[in-house]
Amino acid sequence: MILFASVECLFYHCRSLKDKRALLQRMIARLRQKFNVSVSEIEYQDAWQRTKIGIALVASAKKPAEQEMQRVLQIIDSFPELERTVTNLEWL
Repeated sequence: MILFASVECLFYHCRSLKDKRALLQRMIARLRQKFNVSVSEIEYQDAWQRTKIGIALVASAKKPAEQEMQRVLQIIDSFPELERTVTNLEWL
């Protein structure tokens, strides 16, 4: 089973695309280190205070996949520089 999450975030303290990309790369690197997930920015690449990332994970059952995705979202929420606004989960 594949669980896909699209996560929109706002960056309130970024003043340029360089600031946003530095923060985003730090967050993506941490997610890839801690979890076996694929992560990529999928929208708003040219907006410096907004992003949408896609996160995909594969598991043999729904329950473990949902638990793992909740831990991933907790890591995203742990970054004080950003606010997670919209999260959509989809089973593929």
